[in-house]
Amino acid sequence: MAKPLVGITTYVENASWGSWQLEAALIPYDYVRAVERAGARALLVPPSAEGVEETLDALDGLVLSGGNDLDPDSYGAEAHQETNGTRPERDRGELALLEGALARDLPVLAVCRGFQVLNVARGGDLVQHLPDVVGSEQHREVKGVFSEHGVKIDESSRLGSVLGDNAPVKSHHHQGVGRVGDGLVEVAWADDGTIEALEDPERRFAIGVLWHPEAGEDQKLFDALVAEARAYREERRK
Repeated sequence: MAKPLVGITTYVENASWGSWQLEAALIPYDYVRAVERAGARALLVPPSAEGVEETLDALDGLVLSGGNDLDPDSYGAEAHQETNGTRPERDRGELALLEGALARDLPVLAVCRGFQVLNVARGGDLVQHLPDVVGSEQHREVKGVFSEHGVKIDESSRLGSVLGDNAPVKSHHHQGVGRVGDGLVEVAWADDGTIEALEDPERRFAIGVLWHPEAGEDQKLFDALVAEARAYREERRK
């Protein structure tokens, strides 16, 4: 039986290798390893608002990866002085891809920035600099190094059925959710009250987490995504 195909959104950044320095579509390889360990084949998806339906036709599941801050224009806000590295073309491409995926009920796991894209796609907004609200840098203590903390999970949620009522997580972000988007429910929280996960209970699998499960030792979220991707693939091929 063919493996399900799971798309992973990519960054477009200047990169160097060998004698070359060029724009490249990049993704930390931990995402690929996590998807493949779960029994799927990974397909890297560069950001583009073009060809969305053709891309989704090929996929059985989708991972929205982490990365730089969203452009505040995407949720109708002015930029905070700490908001940086925005890539409006990536925002447009990922919002279009996510909206198409949700319309098809394609299984979706949204990670960190992807979690924020999920909220914005549903009309929510973001806290642009969490330390202004929570008074600490515990979610990104050192740039380039994951911070570790626990989250409390609603055990009655889909996320809770996968991870239980508590989980240790690795995070690296300075933004979070403000107004929760339509149809999404809060299902996990840090000790400081930061919303750490959202899900859409009306979809077969649409979960967003503010942490980085691909960087941790816990494979369960990717296993659950791929199980749903496999079922989605089988159903649409009947």
